[in-house]
Amino acid sequence: MGTLDGKIGIVFGVANKRSIAWAIAQAWHKQGATLAFTYQGERLKENVEELAGTFGSDTLLMPCDVTRDDDIAAVFKTVGAKFGRLHLLLHSVAFAPKDALEGEFVNTTREAYRIAHDISAYSLVALARGAAPLMAEGGSIVAMSYYGAEKVVPHYNVMGVAKASLEAGTRYLAYDLGPKKIRVNCISAGPVNTLAARGISGFSEMLRHYEAHAPLKRNVLPEELGATGVFLASDGAAAITGQVIYVDAGYQIMGM
Repeated sequence: MGTLDGKIGIVFGVANKRSIAWAIAQAWHKQGATLAFTYQGERLKENVEELAGTFGSDTLLMPCDVTRDDDIAAVFKTVGAKFGRLHLLLHSVAFAPKDALEGEFVNTTREAYRIAHDISAYSLVALARGAAPLMAEGGSIVAMSYYGAEKVVPHYNVMGVAKASLEAGTRYLAYDLGPKKIRVNCISAGPVNTLAARGISGFSEMLRHYEAHAPLKRNVLPEELGATGVFLASDGAAAITGQVIYVDAGYQIMGM
């Protein structure tokens, strides 16, 4: 018996096998959840198709550009038609133009700021709004954040500001959706060598810094993020909502 037996979930943000979204999806599946996946653009379709196919050839796979309300509406209409309900949603979606992740934050353009917030923060609001009517039995929405939302991480720039918006949005969504027994939480992960992370200038140095300064003297493992994702999705976390859970080998507690 898995802790998520009978649960239906949808995963936004798998890019490849290194994705944190994939680590959490695998953990959810292992605990008995039935999952659907979305992909961003034809470029990533093949990757996601191959991974999702390992859960069964009938795994639901849908295109979704989170900046398009029509795409989001189509996703939840399809999920509703196939399953009639939903219990879990993983939001692992973030993007900022590459030049906004280099140089100084003060030089962020209006357009880069808009794009980063639309894709990385507002999308959680839009997805939660689409998912809520299907979560009649209650549900758990989990988003991925990072310490750059709370403290300055050089080169993280506008993405840190967008993640701060994501975390604040999590709290407001938790308040709105709480009466429907829908919980909304963030996992703030330590640095993981993903496709998105490699776009951040100085990322390799960041990995070394965490390993040297975190209390556990190491970096977080993808399967540890998966385990936290299972906990937040399970009845064991029934009274936890609006929280940012740090899974970063303790780095967040350090002052120096």
